[in-house]
Amino acid sequence: MLRLALYKLKRPYHYLKTGILKGLTAQIRYGFPARKLTIFTITGTDGKTTSSTMLYHALKEHGHKVALLTTVAAYLGNKEIDTGFHVTSPQPQDLQKFMHMMVQKGYTHLILEVTSHGVYQYRTWGVNPTVAGLTNISHEHLDYHVTYTEYLKAKSELLSLAHTVILNGDDMSFHKVKKYLPIEATVQQYNADMKMPTKVKSAISQRFPEHYNQQNARLVYKMAQLADVSDTEFCSAIRSFPGIPGRMEFIPSKKRFEVVVDFAHTPQGLESALTALRDHMKKKKLTGRLIAVYGAAGLRDQAKRPIMGKIGVTHADLVILTAEDPRTEDVWSIIRQMKEQLTEGHNKIISIADRREAIEFAIKKEAKTGDVVAIFGKGHEKSMCFGTTEYPWSDTKAALESLS
Repeated sequence: MLRLALYKLKRPYHYLKTGILKGLTAQIRYGFPARKLTIFTITGTDGKTTSSTMLYHALKEHGHKVALLTTVAAYLGNKEIDTGFHVTSPQPQDLQKFMHMMVQKGYTHLILEVTSHGVYQYRTWGVNPTVAGLTNISHEHLDYHVTYTEYLKAKSELLSLAHTVILNGDDMSFHKVKKYLPIEATVQQYNADMKMPTKVKSAISQRFPEHYNQQNARLVYKMAQLADVSDTEFCSAIRSFPGIPGRMEFIPSKKRFEVVVDFAHTPQGLESALTALRDHMKKKKLTGRLIAVYGAAGLRDQAKRPIMGKIGVTHADLVILTAEDPRTEDVWSIIRQMKEQLTEGHNKIISIADRREAIEFAIKKEAKTGDVVAIFGKGHEKSMCFGTTEYPWSDTKAALESLS
């Protein structure tokens, strides 16, 4: 209860420090740029970056002058830019400056990936989305938001500012989120059974074999329609969508087994990714084992750690638990917590604290013909935190080195 009380008490502090002193002053300085843009925001526990980037690609296909801000990258039209933000939701003065630059250069649409942290801390000050989409809300960030209810409220706060809200009808959060939206809000939903033109349905299923990415694409389809993107343009965009580094990225190799890097770092994300890889193995008639390499971040939601352990032994044939941004926590302590609630499956787990050694062990020692080695948790990220220091790190590079 004390943590929850402190969480609520900090909100006015963020309102004054970040919202008023940074956000409002930046709004005034840059001439309220958000009012001159059509803003599409996407939030959720998993799938934000993929959905945002997919929508950006679809709007470009239509011919909109569109910009994108996500965890992975920032784009103005076709040009990737280094904003220096290195966070999903930048500080409001940086966001206002970016939107001002967009207006000056004649851009009309912004696709913005938004986190619950950013909303709670008023980093999205001045952003009233034209359309806001939600991917899902699962077990994550409770180290910060304390309870699932507060996490829901943070996500819903952004959605309640939008003219149109698009929710995942299949997600457990659907009815809970609707309670927090104003009565006058225009709410649409998407789900696995939604009716779509045959060519759209076909384009989605051919491009994305994974169920969770099909859901992301359905959200994007609904949002793209509100940006006047035609079905033909949408199908073309889906077919040409290049994907995102570190999201189900299969590493090129001449080996008789496959290696894939993915950003899955939440219970729902990990389970979805492992399930998708099982389906992938069946379709490609790979008869080997599914080997999962992952950990859990230090100084983050501890309650998810045993859940992540259970998901691994349930859906993979071999689980190699390792470091994943341990920060100031002990890696072995985190690994122990991931295993502590297991009643079975201990024979399927190997613990290797050093992440490079864990990847090398999976690829060089364990992987055989027909296997799939899946490395989860870091994805596109280029550093790993030990103590309070970020050290250069890339799962893709480590995998390539082990393969060579």
